[in-house]
Amino acid sequence: MHLIDTRRRFMTHFASIGLGSTLVPGVLWARMQDAGTQTVTLAMVTDALQMSGIDLDEEDRKALVENANRNLTQIKELRAVHIPNDVSPPFHFSPVVPGLNVDRTRHPFRISKAPAVKRPANLEDVAFWPVRHLAELLRSKQVTSVELTTMYLARLHRYNGVLNNVVTFLDDYGLAEAKKADAEIAAGRYKGPLHGIPWGAKDIISVKGFKTTWGAEPFKEQAFDYDASVIEMLREAGAVLIAKLSTGQLAAGDNWFGGQTKSPWDPAQGSSGSSAGPGSATSAGCVGFAIGTETSGSILSPSSRCGLAGLRPTFGRISRYGVMALSWTQDRLGPMCRYAEDCALVMQAVARPDGRDMSVSDLPFNWNADLDVTKLKVGIIQSSFDELTNASAKANAEAMLETFRKLGVRTFIPITVPEAVANVSAINVESNVFFDEHQRAGRMKGTRSARPTGRLISAVDYLQSQRVRMMMMMELAKATAHVDAYIVASNSTGVGGPGGRPPGAPADTPATPPPPERPQTPTQRHSNMANLACYPAINLPNGFADTGTPTNATIFAQPYREMDIIALAKAYQDAAGWHLKKPVRLDS
Repeated sequence: MHLIDTRRRFMTHFASIGLGSTLVPGVLWARMQDAGTQTVTLAMVTDALQMSGIDLDEEDRKALVENANRNLTQIKELRAVHIPNDVSPPFHFSPVVPGLNVDRTRHPFRISKAPAVKRPANLEDVAFWPVRHLAELLRSKQVTSVELTTMYLARLHRYNGVLNNVVTFLDDYGLAEAKKADAEIAAGRYKGPLHGIPWGAKDIISVKGFKTTWGAEPFKEQAFDYDASVIEMLREAGAVLIAKLSTGQLAAGDNWFGGQTKSPWDPAQGSSGSSAGPGSATSAGCVGFAIGTETSGSILSPSSRCGLAGLRPTFGRISRYGVMALSWTQDRLGPMCRYAEDCALVMQAVARPDGRDMSVSDLPFNWNADLDVTKLKVGIIQSSFDELTNASAKANAEAMLETFRKLGVRTFIPITVPEAVANVSAINVESNVFFDEHQRAGRMKGTRSARPTGRLISAVDYLQSQRVRMMMMMELAKATAHVDAYIVASNSTGVGGPGGRPPGAPADTPATPPPPERPQTPTQRHSNMANLACYPAINLPNGFADTGTPTNATIFAQPYREMDIIALAKAYQDAAGWHLKKPVRLDS
């Protein structure tokens, strides 16, 4: 009991000083290093407490020595345990806050009416078709999956020298899957709109028997003996995997050990990241669709650069089993497509629990292609439009709103972005945990995670930051409660930006709080909040700049309201037709 009382007194003293919670352990560690020992002595504890301004009697200090050395033994034992990649902490993040209404009813899944399609003389003319159209070609047996797969593989090989978006070609694997799909379709066992459709996976997603490199030199020969859940689910739906597509190093940016992945709209520019390959390959008509991942902008940012309807789903929609982790409370997988409804077709196959990733909810993913968007209450963050400085982005954003008005979406309800309580993030701490074993084994040299900055944050401060995060989530929920979805304009025109990230696009690496002389704009503040609150969002290309690169907006909604944002994006695409444009510089 005395030791417990001592600990309480010790922590009370910690709380009474500014940096004491990290200073005492730091001083103890330094004294141990100076002494060349693996144990803590009374003199070390006395020195550390004095530096922290904490006054304890000798009995309490001796108890602390005993406790510290016991902890060191436990930590040593803990570090000797190999923890597999897909073991997450036994507590799970939820994007639902008190008062948030979530539709828990499963409705009939209604896709758009089958389009009238005809196989063109040159099959490559379908390379940019929506998945819904490709599916009808396959269902009506005007084309085989082997033919589609051969065509897309040929394009991947042809353009990889320019775009650098493939890590591993899966020609034999894909063709075998395509032959299987053709046999099933011929036998009348058609599985649905993904059956026979070629696709690509970001290379942090494990495929059994093939390398999963995480985009980093130290791991370029790495392979796992299991498939990620998303691989299994898409295989069950009949989709045909044809490539492992590039990711920025350890899921950051668009540079990987093979170089920089490029945008098809301007091959002199990076495709942004970290879902760089999925964005580039889908935009270039080299796959029917792709699966990317996002922790902080890594689907939305390359979708913006590459002009895609990329969907960042609500946290917990898709299993992350078999996928490299950066943050167990922020990581999401999502479809990157040319046409918004295609995202719904992919989500139908993968948005369900798998019994492995315990953060995945059992809430139904609903889709109705006939949803009347004029009945949606659509909001707007006006400050995002007011902040536009690029002339093309501004003109296209206003034209986009006019298109929505012509569709019958006449009221854009103002959204006021809440003030930030504080800058919070989970990425540094949680990614350091995931990579800890690799860090200790010396495998992280030369990578972005070579410096374990998360270790500078105490457990107390990390958990307090997550409580602040919850406060922020509650404030954002209040600010957006009166709308079904809302639109945010972007300055992004696919030009410039370090690491291949367009100016104004969401960061794809842990954000550094701006210095006092450069405070966040309301739009930047909202982007950070919506990401930390794990709101679903879809990128919406709304035209082109005079450089020939895409301009964009983003549609957001509260958690589990993907149907509303996909429906709005689909309605706009059907009216505006920007998704039908092809990147002409690709062949120049």
